[in-house]
Amino acid sequence: MALDGITVHCIKDELSSRLTGGRIDKIYQPQKDEIILGVRAFGTNYKLLLSANASHPRAQLVSSSKENPLQAPMFSMVLRKHLSGSKILSISQPGAERMLFFTMEGHNEMGDLVQKQLVLELMGKYSNLILVDPQTGKILDAIKHVTHDISSVREVLPGRAYVEPPSQQKQDPFSLEKESFFSALSALPDAPLDRALTSSYTGLSPLLSSEICSRAHLDASDRPSALSQLQKDTLYDAFSALMEEVKAGQYTPSLYYDAHGLPQEFAPVRLTMFPGKAEEMESISDVMTAFYEKRDAAYHIRQKAHDLRRLVQTNIERCVKKKEIQLRTRKDNKNMDLWRLKGELLTANLYAVPKNATVYEAPNFYEEGMPLVQIRLDPTLTPSENAARYFQKYNKAKRTLAALAVQEAQNEKELAYLEGVLVAIDACNEEADIKDIRDELVEEGYLRKRSSKQDKRQKKSRPLHFLSSDGYHIFVGKSNTQNDELTLRFAKSDDLWLHTKKIPGSHVIIQTNGAPEQVPAATLMEAANLAAYYSKGRQSSNVPVDYCPRRFVKKPSGAKPGMVIYETNQTIYITPDRAKAETMPVVS
Repeated sequence: MALDGITVHCIKDELSSRLTGGRIDKIYQPQKDEIILGVRAFGTNYKLLLSANASHPRAQLVSSSKENPLQAPMFSMVLRKHLSGSKILSISQPGAERMLFFTMEGHNEMGDLVQKQLVLELMGKYSNLILVDPQTGKILDAIKHVTHDISSVREVLPGRAYVEPPSQQKQDPFSLEKESFFSALSALPDAPLDRALTSSYTGLSPLLSSEICSRAHLDASDRPSALSQLQKDTLYDAFSALMEEVKAGQYTPSLYYDAHGLPQEFAPVRLTMFPGKAEEMESISDVMTAFYEKRDAAYHIRQKAHDLRRLVQTNIERCVKKKEIQLRTRKDNKNMDLWRLKGELLTANLYAVPKNATVYEAPNFYEEGMPLVQIRLDPTLTPSENAARYFQKYNKAKRTLAALAVQEAQNEKELAYLEGVLVAIDACNEEADIKDIRDELVEEGYLRKRSSKQDKRQKKSRPLHFLSSDGYHIFVGKSNTQNDELTLRFAKSDDLWLHTKKIPGSHVIIQTNGAPEQVPAATLMEAANLAAYYSKGRQSSNVPVDYCPRRFVKKPSGAKPGMVIYETNQTIYITPDRAKAETMPVVS
C-alpha cells in the first residue's frame, strides 16, 4: 500500500522512541533517491532508510546494508557537511500529513551550535527529501531538484524558501469532531463511503477508510445519503475509536498475505476486514522490511518466470501448429489404399482401357459382386503409366505416413513435456525454482547456456515438503528434473507415487516407511489433492490421480525429464481444494 498519514504517524512514533537523542555518524546514498543514516542512540547502532522513491517512498529502520557507489553523490556530500555528528532533537509530523521533519543540532564550521531540518515528503511521484536551514527557512539542497519547468506551483532548489506542499483542504482526523464529521459526509452524499472518508480527511488511505466501514459493519460502497442516523453514529464511533488507538500509540503492525502467500497489504493497526493471512510484528519497520523484500522478491520471480513462460508458450504454439500440419498431412493421405487398389485394377485391365480415355470403370474383384471403381486417367499417359503413377502416389503416402507416425509421437511427447514445464513455472515461489527450470531448458536445448558465478552460488531448489494430518511426510516436485530426482532417486520402492492421469503436473511422493498398504485414507486424499492442485488440472473438477508403489514407476530410455511409465496403479478422482493445499503444514 502507499504510505498514508496514519502509517506515517506510526513510523514517526517508532523513530522518535528509538532515535531521539541519537547522533548521526554515517551518511550513505546507495540509490539516487534514497539515503541511509547511521545513528548511534542509547548504545545501539541504527540504520535509518529515507526513501523518496516514486513507487514506494518510506522511512524505516533497516538491518541490511546496500552497496554504495564508488563516488558519493552530491546530495550525500551536502548532508555529510551539515549533519555529520549532529544530534537528533525531534521527529515530527504536521497533523496527519505524509511528511516527517527531522530536527537536528550540530556544530557548524565556526564551532557554533546550529539546527538543521531534514524534511521527508512521502507523496508518490512527488516524494522528496529536502535539507532546510530553519533559521532562514531556505533550502540547502534536495535529493530531487524541482524547477519551474517541472512545477509552476512549487520550486525545490537550493537557495529557495522552503514551502510545504499545497494543502488539499482536508480535515485533520486527529481533531475529529462529530458535527464536522456529519457535515463532511453530507457534502459528498452520493460518493461511496470509503471515498467520502478519504476525500474529507487527511492521511486516510482507501484501505483504512474501508477498515473504518468494516468496523462499523457497513459496506464501503454504501452512499452517505442512504445511511440512517444510527449508522452514521456507528461510523463516527468506529472512526473515533481508530484515531484514539493511533493517538495513544496502540499499534498492531501487521502484514497481510493473499491466497497465494504473497504480501498484499500492511498496516499499523489490525485490519478486521481482511480475510487473508495476517502476520503481526513488533515494529512497523519490520513489517515494511518484510513487505518490500517479499514483494520485490515475488516481483523478480514473476519477471523471470514471465520470460521463461513466454519461451515455453512459444514452443507450445510451435508444437500445436506442427500438430495441425500433421493432421492435414494424414488427411491428405487417407486415400492411399484406394490409390493402390486403382493401380492394381488398371494393371489387371491394361488392354481393356480405351485409348485417350480420361475415366475408366474397372470391376473391383477384391469385393463380392465386383462393384465398379471409377478411375481417373491422364490421357497423355498409357494405361501402364497411369497405373505406375497410382502406385507412386501410394508408395509416397506410405512413406509419408510411416515418418508421420514417428513425428507425431515425438511432437506429442514434446507437447506434454512443455505443458509440464508450464505447470512448474506457475508453481515457482523461489528464484532457485526458476534457475532449476532454466537449467533444464538449457539441457533440453531450448535455451543457450550462460555462465554466471551468481548462479553457481545460488542455493539449490528443493521439493515442497508437507506433513499430512496423520503425520506422513509428503513431497511435491517443482520441476521436471526435480520430479525425476524425487521419484527415481529419493523415493524408496515402497513409497507411494502419485500423478494426475494424462495431465501435466508434479510428481508426489508419500513416505510410507515400508508399508504402503497402511497409509490412511486421509493422507492419501491429501496427497491426491496436492497432485491435482500442482497440475494443469488445478481449475478442473473430478481430476483423476493415479497412484501406485514407487517400484512400479519406470523411466523409458531417452525420455524427457519428468516422463515416466507405470503399472498396477489405482485412480482417485478429486476436485482440487486450494484452501487445503495452501494450509497444509509445511516442513522447512
